[in-house]
Amino acid sequence: MSFRSRRTVYYLLLVAVTTLVFTVAYNTGMALWEGHQQPLYRSLEIVIQSFTTTGYGEDAPWQTPQMNALVIAMQLAGIGLILTAVDVFAVPWLRSALTPTAPDAVTDVEDHVIICGHTPRTDAFITELEARDQEYVLVESNHDAAGDLHESGYRVVHGDPEATTTLSNVGIETALAVVTDVTDEINASITLSAREAAPDIRVITLVEDAELAQYHRAAGADDVLSPRQLLGRSLATEIPTAVTTEIDEGVSIDENFELVEVAVAESSELCQQTFVDARLRQRFGVNVIGAWFNGDFESPVDPTDKLTAGTRLLVIGESEQVAALQEATTATVQAFSSQRVVLAGYGDSGQAAYDALHDSHSNLTVLDIEDGDQVDCVGDARDPAVLEEVGITDMAAMVLMVGDDTTAIFTTLIARELNPDLHIVVRANEEPDVEKLYQAGADYVQSLATVSGRMLASTVFEDEEVLVYDRQISVVRLPADGLEGRTLAGAAVRSETGCTVVAIDRGSETITDFDPTTTTFEAGDEVVVAGTDESITRFERRFS
Repeated sequence: MSFRSRRTVYYLLLVAVTTLVFTVAYNTGMALWEGHQQPLYRSLEIVIQSFTTTGYGEDAPWQTPQMNALVIAMQLAGIGLILTAVDVFAVPWLRSALTPTAPDAVTDVEDHVIICGHTPRTDAFITELEARDQEYVLVESNHDAAGDLHESGYRVVHGDPEATTTLSNVGIETALAVVTDVTDEINASITLSAREAAPDIRVITLVEDAELAQYHRAAGADDVLSPRQLLGRSLATEIPTAVTTEIDEGVSIDENFELVEVAVAESSELCQQTFVDARLRQRFGVNVIGAWFNGDFESPVDPTDKLTAGTRLLVIGESEQVAALQEATTATVQAFSSQRVVLAGYGDSGQAAYDALHDSHSNLTVLDIEDGDQVDCVGDARDPAVLEEVGITDMAAMVLMVGDDTTAIFTTLIARELNPDLHIVVRANEEPDVEKLYQAGADYVQSLATVSGRMLASTVFEDEEVLVYDRQISVVRLPADGLEGRTLAGAAVRSETGCTVVAIDRGSETITDFDPTTTTFEAGDEVVVAGTDESITRFERRFS
């Protein structure tokens, strides 16, 4: 029985008991104190009249103080019961009437995406869908959560995503795809229900535990995505150890042309030079698309900006040119064998980072809240004593993969206080917390929600090829129908969108050396564009 039902039952019992007690007391008082014998039903009538404030009939006024005191008690009890009735019946009814309620079905959509489960990952995906004017329906099993989402402007339906009836109510027969992000077990159950309701529907699931991906495929999932593992491996490449040169190979545009993020080390030859003095184009032949300064991406860069320690450059060029730039931005003296790295958080992302780091020359220490085979220290990463126990003051770097962003922010603050020179790399679960982590002192932050949204969008929209998911910028291959017969300069692509066209795919040829002012786009051309998610979205809306 629900809490609301129990309250109703308890209230009705209270009314019955109170009425019975006062009926007996009133009948007895009239006989003893007023000398007036009357039937019990007559006393019940008087009690009801008192409780409902409709009067007292022939019995008033009473002659004895005892009866007057009893009637006063009846009056107070009646007021109490009326006020309680308002709380039990009227308030819930008004709340229910005034609270927005999500519908149980939709009937006016087709070629839409059905999303089961509202998480930061699917929220990032919904942003991608809205940027493309793609219809979607969100299925939420919690009634209150569905109502809140409906009030916030989401197209949401309240229902059990594991039920074929619910999936039919959201038009699965005419949908483009079903995306599930609840739990690994429920995602598999939803997949089975989707296959039953629409055997040909495309089903995409997100999996927390990569080992369970095989069961999702066995249930009928077409694509099983593991963004946590991808992000864990990616963040490992941000640690300045030998593993970086082994793993971080950039984004290949063609056989000899690549897009790479390059970090400026403190003791490198380029550190503290301005862009104009560094002459990166003249010396190395690369094009600088943009740069991150304390977590903020600027494109194009101001020539007077300094290449301070930790500045990250987004450059494009031939492999040999990029390699030369990487050598110039790397520390003059590298002692990889002495690097000590602490990995805080040994979940799915943490294990992926561990696998990428443990073969490097770094001395790796694993910290987790729970004991495990590879865990060296058990404790809360937010506890300064625990960080001191793992030797944080002597560490060169920290990879932070804790369960929630609040913990990550606080841990970053403490770690930065204990070791100002520590290189801190953090996984953020939600995009709004990225900036907070940079403010707390992180050197590099990547959002799990952003990576997941990109992976889902690339999987659903097959005409869009995302070349890299796990970076702070997005690199995407897109159709360029809106540029046909125009040049990049004539269309003002960079000023209008903020992103950069780094290559043109024309048939079997990839053109990387082109003049923005004279190269004219032809029918069927595709472009490789790089920029923030927002700038890519602007390009898609305007030119793709």
